[in-house]
Amino acid sequence: MPFISKDWRSPGEEWVKTVEGWEKKKILECANNKTLSLLLRGEKDAGDKKEKDKKKENAVQPHCHITLKCTREIAGFNGLSDALKRLDFLSAVHDCRRFNYIVRLLDLLVSHRMGGLSGCAQRVLFNMLEEVALEVSLSQQQTGRLRRLIERVRAFSAGCCWGGRPLGSIILWEKHKAALERILQIASSITITQPDEEQKPQWSDLPPECRREVLLRLSDPRDIEASSEACEHLAVLAQEQRIWRELAQYHFTPQQIATTRQNNPGKDWKTIFTIARRSFGLREEYAEMIQLCRNCRCLFWRSLGHPCIADQDPAFQEKLADVDQASLHVPIPPQTFLKFFSL
Repeated sequence: MPFISKDWRSPGEEWVKTVEGWEKKKILECANNKTLSLLLRGEKDAGDKKEKDKKKENAVQPHCHITLKCTREIAGFNGLSDALKRLDFLSAVHDCRRFNYIVRLLDLLVSHRMGGLSGCAQRVLFNMLEEVALEVSLSQQQTGRLRRLIERVRAFSAGCCWGGRPLGSIILWEKHKAALERILQIASSITITQPDEEQKPQWSDLPPECRREVLLRLSDPRDIEASSEACEHLAVLAQEQRIWRELAQYHFTPQQIATTRQNNPGKDWKTIFTIARRSFGLREEYAEMIQLCRNCRCLFWRSLGHPCIADQDPAFQEKLADVDQASLHVPIPPQTFLKFFSL
């Protein structure tokens, strides 16, 4: 006998038809104008255009409320696809301050968690990958990271087959395949334009002090290794002990460096850095990170802010008068961000 009742999944929700299907209206409220234009580009008549303009005007700061701990009174579930949409990751890809954070998050998802993602989360992930490819093609930077992401996605797609057929929805995998083909087409069309040979100054014209300062600004050891392979002048500088000493001092604490040097006496700084990297891992630092508000349990971008309950309740503001405001917002690295969701 059928059970007739309200929809327990989302009672009373308003839904909006987008290019990718039906989406909750409250999720689209956190998207900016560019994301809305991508999702609502299928609307043709004037009435839909007016509704789209109204959604753009009512757009709020990207934020996402999450459940940190389930209790008897609060039983919640954090969905990754909803969080990525609410935080507007699709348009954040084109922000140079947030690009590295998003690419690192995609790297973690593609490498270890992609098999446990829902169909909606996989669809959002492929959309983000396509936006990353477009951004890389425009900026002509981070081409190596894009290639690594594509290789891992192709390896995952090839391994998700059983008996020659993909696991899960065939229609969904056809869309993933089409998105991957578009990404490959964008990646294959990227051409790095060489600087004009008559333009001055050339790299070879710079004094060694300037070249050394360039290497000292690099925080990724892979970039230093790649630079040494690309230019013979940098290859000589990359062997200097100062480069690896300052790189080790950037990534590790003095106690970690002292312990590594004590256990490995007589080793050069490059070897010390390699050993410490295996033991402690590299330091992650981004120009822009997701923040967690302790007041309202809300994830948001630091530069954009969020509508906090503390700003709306004067009585609550009085309680926080003696509290350090910086301690109320906790930075969330990509690995910690994924721990909020059941993957």
